[in-house]
Amino acid sequence: MVRQFASAGDLAEKNISFSEIGEGLWAFTAEGDPNTGVIIGDDSVMIIDAQATPRMAAKVIEKIRGVTDKPIRHVVLSHYHAVRVLGASAYQASEIIMSEKARAMVVERGQEDWDSEFARFPRLFQGHESIPGLTWPSLTFNDRMTVYLGQRRVDLMFMGRAHTAGDIVAYVPDQNVMFTGDIVEYHSACYCGDGHFHDWPATLQNIRNWDLDAIAPGRGDALVGPELVNAALDSTADFVTSTYRSVARIALAGGSLKEAFAACRAACDEKFGDYAIYEHCLPFNVARAYDEARDIDTPRIWTAARDREMWESLQG
Repeated sequence: MVRQFASAGDLAEKNISFSEIGEGLWAFTAEGDPNTGVIIGDDSVMIIDAQATPRMAAKVIEKIRGVTDKPIRHVVLSHYHAVRVLGASAYQASEIIMSEKARAMVVERGQEDWDSEFARFPRLFQGHESIPGLTWPSLTFNDRMTVYLGQRRVDLMFMGRAHTAGDIVAYVPDQNVMFTGDIVEYHSACYCGDGHFHDWPATLQNIRNWDLDAIAPGRGDALVGPELVNAALDSTADFVTSTYRSVARIALAGGSLKEAFAACRAACDEKFGDYAIYEHCLPFNVARAYDEARDIDTPRIWTAARDREMWESLQG
């Protein structure tokens, strides 16, 4: 019998934290589950990443209403993944913003990603029956866009390929704080199934160059102070490079995906085995690193059927 992905049996509720990381800037975190950022402006609120379902988003809204009654007018989606975007309708925002590349990925593979992620990680899709359909942006941009929440300025920027080809960050200059999405994680594994290993370290360096006072990563605790910010950047870079190098050595020598999986475990288990969602991410990370080492630049589309096929090959 083929084993399930580790996440399929992960049904325990996580403890939620709602932390202020700058004046009017909040991070909704839940022990390695997807984070949501909250930016409170003079006249309205901006959300960074929406959660996977309207029911999950309602937990964020409940926390917001404990600190402000201002209307939520903007939802910014750092990338296209279902666990980030499908709860957007709950906020009833007038604008939903993505990068142009992220929107193209919704067109290309949004439904497949939804189906795949729902099968992989059912706990994150509580209330899935309330999802009205794929989430589409009302505004897109290429490299940079600025939104004003009254006098408060938010810069949305493409910093380079990393977790996906369309990742963006949200930077609040009056507090020198950045919401990074899944480009950066903290004590949580990076999901690299749609990633770009060769580009990711340079994108992390682009973020480091801002010399930030705080960040809200895609998963894990919000980080206040340069020491913690740099620790998260360092550990993310180590995770990405350790994964890729161990797999690439096998792939480039003509080894099998199963052999690459074993090599990645040997390189990464001791360092990262206690990270949130490590076991969940590992097979997808190995498969993508194996492809990229063989010069497949665009990640292949994940479907529920491909998930099963890959997992069966790894289990041998």
